[in-house]
This record gives sequence, C-alpha cells and structure tokens, in this order.
Amino acid sequence: MSTSTFNPLDGVDENGRMAPKNYDAIVLASFGGPEGQDDVIPFLRNVTRGRGIPDERLEEVSHHYRANGGISPINQQNRELKAAMEAELARRGIDLPVLWGNRNWAPFIADTLKEAYDAGHRRILAVTTSAYSCYSSCRQYREDLGMALVETGLAGRLEVDKVRQYFDHPGFVEPFVEGVTRGLKSVQERLAADGESGAPVHIMFATHSIPTADAEAAGPRNEAGGPVLDEGAYVAQHLATAQAVLDRVPAAADSEWSLVYQSRSGAPHVPWLEPDINDALGDLAATGVKGVVIVPLGFVSDHMEVVWDLDTEAMETCAELGLVAERVPTPGTHAKFVSGLIDLVSERTADNTIIERPSTTDLGPWYDVCRPNCCANRRGEKPTVAGADSTVGLPGAEQA
Repeated sequence: MSTSTFNPLDGVDENGRMAPKNYDAIVLASFGGPEGQDDVIPFLRNVTRGRGIPDERLEEVSHHYRANGGISPINQQNRELKAAMEAELARRGIDLPVLWGNRNWAPFIADTLKEAYDAGHRRILAVTTSAYSCYSSCRQYREDLGMALVETGLAGRLEVDKVRQYFDHPGFVEPFVEGVTRGLKSVQERLAADGESGAPVHIMFATHSIPTADAEAAGPRNEAGGPVLDEGAYVAQHLATAQAVLDRVPAAADSEWSLVYQSRSGAPHVPWLEPDINDALGDLAATGVKGVVIVPLGFVSDHMEVVWDLDTEAMETCAELGLVAERVPTPGTHAKFVSGLIDLVSERTADNTIIERPSTTDLGPWYDVCRPNCCANRRGEKPTVAGADSTVGLPGAEQA
C-alpha cells in the first residue's frame, strides 16, 4: 500500500468550496433507530456509548420508543428517502447508486462503507439527514464516517467527502413555507369556527436542544478563538432559516414568532438551550395567544423526536392550555426537498455540476469542507472526514 500526504484544503477555495470530483456512489447517513422492543436497549446503548449509563437508566428514558412498539419511524423514512433520491437521480440520468448507513443502528455506517468498497466504489459523497451545524448534527457524522474507515481497514483506500450543511437551501426551506402557509390558514379557520376570529396566532419554530457549550462552539472559529457568530452557528442558522421561511409566507407578516427547543437529555446540571417548547407554550397562553403553528424546523423527517415530543407531549400541552395547534410537516420525501438533495450532490460531481449554489439566508451557502476547529469535539479528537482537520477519507493513497 502506497501512501502520501494530502492537505484537506488543497483544491478548496476561500469559501470552503471543493472542486467537483468523479464520485461513484452516494451514502445517505442517518441517526438510526430501533425496529422492535428487543432493539430498544441495545440501540440506546449505542447512542450513549462511552458515557457509562446503566441499562436501568436507559430503560427509564425508553418510554417513547416502548409506547410505539419499540419502533422508531426513522428507518422506514430513510428507506423512503433513499428510494426517492434514486428515482430523482434516474429522472436526471445520473448514474450514482445510493447506499444507506446509520450511526446507531443497522445498517451501520461501517458495514455500508465496506459494502461500497467491496462493490468497487472508491470515491464516496455522503449526504446526512441533518441540516444544521453543531457537533451532533455535523461533526459527529464526520467522525463516525472517519472511525468507520479506520475500523474496517479502509482508511487510505476509500475517499469520503460530504455535501454542505443545507439549512438554508431552497429545497429544505420551501416545504416549510408550504407547511406554515397551510398550518396558519388551518389554525385561523379553527379559531374562527370557535368564535375567536382574528385571535392572535403564534408561529413556533422547534428544534433539538443541545448543550449550551456545544451551541457556543458550533461553526468555525476566528483567529481570536471565538465563534464567528456570537450565538454560535447552530442558533444563528435556525434563526436565519426561520426568518427565510416567514419572508416567503405573506399571511405570516403580522404573526409573532419564536425559536424553541425540545428533546433535551443529559445531566440536569448541564445547561442546554432554552426555552423548552412546553414551557414556552405555557408562557404564550398566559399572554392571551389562542393559536399556535408548530414548525419542526430542526428536523428532516417525522422521526421519534417529532412523533413523541411534538405530536404527543407538545400537543397534550396545547390541549391542556386550550390552544388551537397545528404541527407543520417535515420535508420528508417532499419533491422539492428530494430535488434539493440531488442538487447538493450535483454541486459536487464533475459530470453534473451545478455552478450556482442557492441559499435563502446571508449565512450560506455553507462550506463543502468544514473549516479549522469547526464544531470542535470538546471530549477529545477522533478520526474525521470532510474537514480541514480530516485525518482519513482522503485521496492520494492506495486505490485498489
């Protein structure tokens, strides 16, 4: 095996844009989820590996999976998304297979990369089911891809890049525009039917909470060592994307809106982003708001955090408070979202290059190659791909 030194920033311009390449396969990388009651605890062990959490504690937090037969909807949704991507690629005449691998449940990323290599693929482009920038939604995927290359012995033999974070790509934003438009109309009509015509309706954008320290470290850092954005990229991207959605919904011009958080976990003494959606709903009701449109802005599909934390817990809170509520769909397999993902692939492929890189906010388009110290892992360094600090997944080594 021959090796050579490769600088991850070679061939990358000042905007973090990588020159197009001849990729030979796409990997759809996702979180994964259990598909039966017997899978729940092993799955949660994978999610929390390295933290020393006993099974008794895992069982205590498994209730939302148990209540749904031990099945997370995410795997089936990824099967549907994979099929939709394949159909869109075929429609465009792009000959790239779509493989699928998960971080925490079968099919695992390591197995998928081994499958890709055994099938003769040598240059992979990853598309993740996470639109924003922070450790858990970007860098951890890059680490899992990197560790998979090391564990399978494919480091230096399989090249792996990743499409940019797509929080403000029109393909991600437009489905929410449609959903907010319909949701706002529905809530207003329901209020009118209850004799509350013209009552205030609040638009609540919801996303996964993360530790405050991770939020502050999200995104690239400047030479002085501080975040490029005062609040960190994760919060800034959500706020900017929420505004981009509202700017495209004329009926929302007079509506108040907010960004709230959900699905917090971890030790109670560790600060996480707030306010929690249920607390925020209580505060809204106290101000006289009668209706709310809940927008799962932080999520690509209706997986467990949406089905349980929003459709179950948040809706129960709304009912208790007497709020008329509507939850907007996630992009899922919406035609515009699927087309947008293939556009992201085409930005990077030599044969089908899309030169224009659309973004609906001033923050984008985001980087193809994550910048130095971007969303740094505060717990220690791991092998990683698709970044300025990449240690594996690089060209210039054996190409068997």
